[in-house]
Amino acid sequence: MIISSWNVNSVRARIENIKSYLLKYKPDILMMQEIKTEEVNFPFDDFSSMDYECQVFGQKSYNGVAIISKNKLTNIKKDLIKDKLKHSRIISAEFKYKKKDIQLINIYTPNGNPVDTEKYDYKKKWLNDLLKQLKILLKKNPNVIIGGDFNIIPSAEDVYNPKSFEDDALFRLEIRKKLREMLNLGFNDVYRHFNETKEGYTFWDYMRGAWQKNNGMRIDHFLVSHSLIDKIKSININKDPRGREKPSDHTPIEIILS
Repeated sequence: MIISSWNVNSVRARIENIKSYLLKYKPDILMMQEIKTEEVNFPFDDFSSMDYECQVFGQKSYNGVAIISKNKLTNIKKDLIKDKLKHSRIISAEFKYKKKDIQLINIYTPNGNPVDTEKYDYKKKWLNDLLKQLKILLKKNPNVIIGGDFNIIPSAEDVYNPKSFEDDALFRLEIRKKLREMLNLGFNDVYRHFNETKEGYTFWDYMRGAWQKNNGMRIDHFLVSHSLIDKIKSININKDPRGREKPSDHTPIEIILS
């Protein structure tokens, strides 16, 4: 079983790229971030024609998350975080896998730049609210997979030039500590579980030839609860879509359940 996560940077602008990806790589579940559309304009027909059901928490022009799945999804939640700005940044669903009820959480964490502004304060509060919610959820169901665009660079080996990001909202120490707090609740960073030191960039800016120079960063992650880590066969950062025409600035990450 393949579960994929991808910040598509507008589902309608990238629809042909997304469909090509689905046809070629056939994920069972795809979690999308930054879909940038309200539910009424979401391309349901494109995905239903490929036998995917869609669960959407959209927003006009900004943010937005969705889960499309070939597996039956239940217990859909769009209100896990009480967001004062009413941004569409988190959606949750459950599915069955080998008699386990697994909770899947798709997140699009605020960027937070520029630092020392309301945007940065909002990011910190959003992450604190997420941590509180995860503590509650894990008591109800220990089988949790979180995927998405975390907008957090975990460590120096996860960015091409760590020195230049020292005061960036993606790499500030207090933000990285929030990710560490998540892991300490009982999660594994799946990429680092399988790759202790290997570079694993998932994002390359459109500017300054970042893709061509491989000036990237790892900000898209899968966190899997300890109870499920032995069910994860592998993780892959699929760079193929990033090299296509009119790509997202992110590329899909994929976990395979054994």
